[in-house]
Amino acid sequence: MAASAPQLHPFTTHVVDAMRLLYPEELADRSWDNVGLLLENIKSDKGNPTVLVTNDLTIDVAEEAIRRKASVIVSYHPFLFRPIKSISLADPHQRIILQLVQNNIAVYSPHTAVDAAPGGMADWLADLLPGAGASASRKVVTPLPVSNTIPAGSGYGRVVNLDKPVELEQVIKAYAEGLGGQRYLMIARPKHMTQIRSAAVCPGSGFDVLKNCDADLIVTGEMTHHNALKAVMQGKCVIAAFHSNSERTFLQDRLRPELQKLLREKVPEAEVVVSEADEDPFEIVDVQNIRLRA
Repeated sequence: MAASAPQLHPFTTHVVDAMRLLYPEELADRSWDNVGLLLENIKSDKGNPTVLVTNDLTIDVAEEAIRRKASVIVSYHPFLFRPIKSISLADPHQRIILQLVQNNIAVYSPHTAVDAAPGGMADWLADLLPGAGASASRKVVTPLPVSNTIPAGSGYGRVVNLDKPVELEQVIKAYAEGLGGQRYLMIARPKHMTQIRSAAVCPGSGFDVLKNCDADLIVTGEMTHHNALKAVMQGKCVIAAFHSNSERTFLQDRLRPELQKLLREKVPEAEVVVSEADEDPFEIVDVQNIRLRA
């Protein structure tokens, strides 16, 4: 008689259902993205109903999840993109798989589903723009067709047209504060530009989404040298916050409380916590006075 197949941990099922309700997987760009439940875990009496939310799943984050006895990691960026022929400790991503399997921790990645969802990461970036309230107009740059699983207002990137000009310095300070209190942002601009009346926003590496937008300002995580030059020659300003800095605060401010609220309807003791080990791989250093962080 064949042994019965192991079952998925019930708490993981609740997490996946809640994430799909908040950010339907149908919104993701599956032509290249890898979203969904990337690593399952087995039903067990052990483990806590705890979710660790992170922007990137690194070895440090995996070890944090183990220390905090999390059952599920929600990693905004997928840590698996390509087929694996073997699993080795020498490869850091494969080492993460071994550590998490050993500790029965599942991984769910929503990525571009969060970007495209109404009220998701693109709308959050637009909300940070001074003057982007009810009096401003907003539209989706690359809308997705509405269906039973794709709500109205879904798609990639947002353009906001303000009802009056806003000082560029005010905008820069607002984004620095809204993106987690950043001290440094990369700015490219025509030297005469001191005000804006419109902005196009996209988290991560968003130039391909925003490149044809008729907007005074482009806000994204990163942009190549030549694309920034092109934008400036077109009379546009660029704010580049570094890739994950354009995303991470959303996880704390919006995703965490919304996910916890849904989970507690099914599991009252559920906890959703944000990783303390997750951070952007780049830091800005003053070579005249280097103080590397520990």
